[in-house]
Amino acid sequence: MLELIAFDADDTLWHTESLYSDAQSRFVKLLAEYHPREWIEQRLYATEMANLRYYGYGIKSFILSMIESSIELTEGRITGREIQQVIDLAKEMLSADVRPLEQVESTVSRLAERYPLMIITKGDLIDQESKVARSGLGGHFKHVEIVSDKTPQSYAALLARYNVRPENFLMVGNSLRSDILPVAAIGGRAVYVPYAVTWAHEAVDAETAGAASFVQLEHIGQLVAVVEKMTDDSH
Repeated sequence: MLELIAFDADDTLWHTESLYSDAQSRFVKLLAEYHPREWIEQRLYATEMANLRYYGYGIKSFILSMIESSIELTEGRITGREIQQVIDLAKEMLSADVRPLEQVESTVSRLAERYPLMIITKGDLIDQESKVARSGLGGHFKHVEIVSDKTPQSYAALLARYNVRPENFLMVGNSLRSDILPVAAIGGRAVYVPYAVTWAHEAVDAETAGAASFVQLEHIGQLVAVVEKMTDDSH
C-alpha cells in the first residue's frame, strides 16, 4: 500500500531550468568581452560546485556564484553597474511566473483524492515556499518539505518523522541523483520523469542508474495509471 506520494518541485511540477539557462546566457553576454562562452560557463559551474557547502541550492546561491565568478573572470574589473545587472537577474528569477508543466495539475488533483501528497524540494526556504504559493498547486499537497540536500539519510529521517515505511513511500522526480537513487537505496519506490534539460550536477552515469529499481515515464500524465497498478499489486 502507498501511504505517501512525494513530488520534487522544480522541473517536475513546474518549469525552472529555463530560468537558470536564460540567466546564464545573459551572464555570458555580460562578460563576453573578457572570455569565450565555454570558459565562462566552466568557471561559473566550478564556482557553483565549490559554493554548495556554503550556500546550498537555489537561485540565491546561483546569483552569489555569478557575482563571485564575475569578479574572478574580470580580475576585479567588473563595475558596480554590471554587478547590479546580476542582482537584477536574481530579482527577475525570484519573481518569475511559476508555470506548471503539462498534465501536472490534473495528475496531482486526481492523486490527491486518494493519497496524501507531499512536495520535497531543495533550495532556499523563502523562494521555494513562494513558488508553491504562486504555482496554484499548493492546495493539493498536505505537506511541503524543503531540505538542504537529498540523500538516503535525509529521506530516511523525513519518513521516520512522518512514520511512513520506505516500501509504502513513492517519490516522483526528474533527477536520478536527487529524487530516484537515494529513495531506491532505502527501499522506497521511485518514478523518474525526465525533463528536457538536466543540470550537470544532477547527471548520473548509465551503470549507476541501471543498478537501481525505478519506473521511468515519458510524461507525468502516465503517473496515475502507474500508481493504480502499484496499489493493485500490493493487494
